[in-house]
Amino acid sequence: MREQELEKLEGQVASVIYFNDDNGYTVLRLDVDDGSQAIVVGCIPMAAPGESMTAWGNWTRHAAHGEQFKAVHTERTMPSGASAIFDYLSSRVIKGIGPATAALIVGKFGDDALNVLRDHPEKLAALRGISMSKAEEMSAAFRHQTGMRSLMEFLGSAGLAPILALRLYRCYGDEALEKVEENPYILSSVQVGASFAEADALALANGTEADAPERIAAALLFELRHNSDNGHCFLPVDKLTAATAQLIGVEPEQVGEGLDILLDSGDVVCEPVANVTACYLAPLYAAETYVAQRLRDMAGQALPAPGVHIEYIIEQMEAEQGIRFAPLQRKTLDAAASRQLVVITGGPGTGKTTSVRAVLALFDAMGLETMLAAPTGQAAKRLSEVTGRDASTIHRLLEASFSPETDSTVFRKSESDRLRCDALILDECSMVDMALMKAVLAAIGPSCRLVLVGDADQLPSVGPGAVFRDVIRSGAAETVRLTEIFRQKLESRIVLSAHQINRGELPDLRANKAGFYFLRRRDPDSAAETIVSLCQERLPKNMGIPSGQIQVLTPTRKGPAGTEELNKRLQQALNPPSAGKQEFVFAGRTYREGDRVMQIRNDYDILWKTGSLESGYGVFNGDIGYIDAIDPAAEAFSVDFDGRRAEYVFEQASELDHAWATTVHKSQGSEYRAVVLSAVRAAPQLMYRSLLYTAVTRAAELLVIVGDEDVIRTMTENSRRAKRYSGLRIRMTDGA
Repeated sequence: MREQELEKLEGQVASVIYFNDDNGYTVLRLDVDDGSQAIVVGCIPMAAPGESMTAWGNWTRHAAHGEQFKAVHTERTMPSGASAIFDYLSSRVIKGIGPATAALIVGKFGDDALNVLRDHPEKLAALRGISMSKAEEMSAAFRHQTGMRSLMEFLGSAGLAPILALRLYRCYGDEALEKVEENPYILSSVQVGASFAEADALALANGTEADAPERIAAALLFELRHNSDNGHCFLPVDKLTAATAQLIGVEPEQVGEGLDILLDSGDVVCEPVANVTACYLAPLYAAETYVAQRLRDMAGQALPAPGVHIEYIIEQMEAEQGIRFAPLQRKTLDAAASRQLVVITGGPGTGKTTSVRAVLALFDAMGLETMLAAPTGQAAKRLSEVTGRDASTIHRLLEASFSPETDSTVFRKSESDRLRCDALILDECSMVDMALMKAVLAAIGPSCRLVLVGDADQLPSVGPGAVFRDVIRSGAAETVRLTEIFRQKLESRIVLSAHQINRGELPDLRANKAGFYFLRRRDPDSAAETIVSLCQERLPKNMGIPSGQIQVLTPTRKGPAGTEELNKRLQQALNPPSAGKQEFVFAGRTYREGDRVMQIRNDYDILWKTGSLESGYGVFNGDIGYIDAIDPAAEAFSVDFDGRRAEYVFEQASELDHAWATTVHKSQGSEYRAVVLSAVRAAPQLMYRSLLYTAVTRAAELLVIVGDEDVIRTMTENSRRAKRYSGLRIRMTDGA
């Protein structure tokens, strides 16, 4: 918002009512220059009484607290005069200084107290009760305070959000302002979170030349990061060069100098892969080469079980369970008994679950300590239910956290502190990206068995790479493809239709029976109305399925039958406002107690607790829960993730999407009792077979498709797979 569109408020901070140390959100009382008093809210880190402040923003009315001035950005000056300095220091905004120490300092140094505090801690140490070490600590805390203020003012002058200053300071400390002035492009790093466009605008405004090598280098990194978000481990150098040149308006031949900088610094690695020069972000290159080496070594490793009669164990298992393993399931057990790396893949109804249970029982009989894991909370919960054993998300198993120093996820479990297990069964492996697979392999011992389970025909991982598919295509690993649909599953039209779609055959949309239904609604608005009606009334009333067990899926976020509009309609239908429900608005979206929400990025710092007083940190991308309490006064709320109650502040609502409706991509790894699939026209890049196949296979008991049969036909016939640049298959095959 332009400054001329904002109102201006000037005065002196009288008191700070609330401050959140995590995001800088502040509520303060301002003595306005016209003699009035105002409540000011916004991201104003380390505000303190006595400061002079100019705030730009707009007046709003809070449901509980009345009129407030919501600050978009502020400028602050340090207090002057002994009285204002005393108010400032006595507020405890400076660590180690309270009212008594403030009175001592101001009584001795008067109007010069802040200059002494900043530059001459030795003078403070001359005062009664203040040691030299304590004086230096107070001086350092004050410099931190003033450094943050200068940083905020620098960013605020460019129209950048104050929260960026808080993140910069966490990363670079007292050098943050110097660092960002020297290289504004650090703002676009993952841990700071500004867009490349924002960082670029600041750099150009501060004199960076359009063809400066550091600008080109930053643009190259942006392109590589952007494309890794789209699933690529590398980009061919010609495509990277062309995209970067177009992004910042320079000639392709000028890009080479910026690339040389990144090669010299080690941020980028280039090497030949499949007849192209592949350019990798260094961490992705390290991940891909590590994964290829470990998996290739494991694939070639036989691990016989001396003294154990596998045939006898399998016969005992069949007798105990009253079954006869199918030939391919028997092959799976033989492979698991003798190989270090085994891959199990197959569509719905082909016996993957039975195979996993059998492999687990086999490992138990062999005396192996086995762990179970899956990429998402929903997938881990389902794995636990079907095996009767504890299963964890991969992130929790590896004890993940975020490191600002390395700008990446780090895992406590690694080569220096490995998992204590003899075997690891990893489910839903189509979701596992390159970086996560590297972390898994680093955390297991050199003789640990690894069983990778999944459906290679589902969508690939959201993150870079197509690891599961590439491992299978390499031919290096012992792979069992389960193809037979078992008799009890032949009665499910969900299973039969999924296999038809996977073969490129249009399922029979007229035979509404056996858990599979199609409702023709060619108009998107009509489709949306039907979807809401199904969730609100028709399925709960006619099929006995509660709304909470119905998941709406759609290929797209946009349009009347996309997730954004459907969630608004479903919120109004399933969780309307009422006098007994608290709610708040963030970024134009209403969040209400009782709302179903999904975490859309990994956050390793969120505290959660359970009713049994168990606690921990971390909520991960794809976790679904319900908002169970909102505290407007504290600007905070909590979300119940299947018994784990996580605490948020309002600013963190950006990490959550409403989840009555979600995209097919976001549903990977989950299974729902009932799925309502929106099948209306969307962008062409979303109209393809594996997306439809993934959506259909999310339904366990009931699938209702609402939309246009021409859309189903188009998706079924479109067998394209989005190309992903990855060298894993070649490295596993050729040993590169």
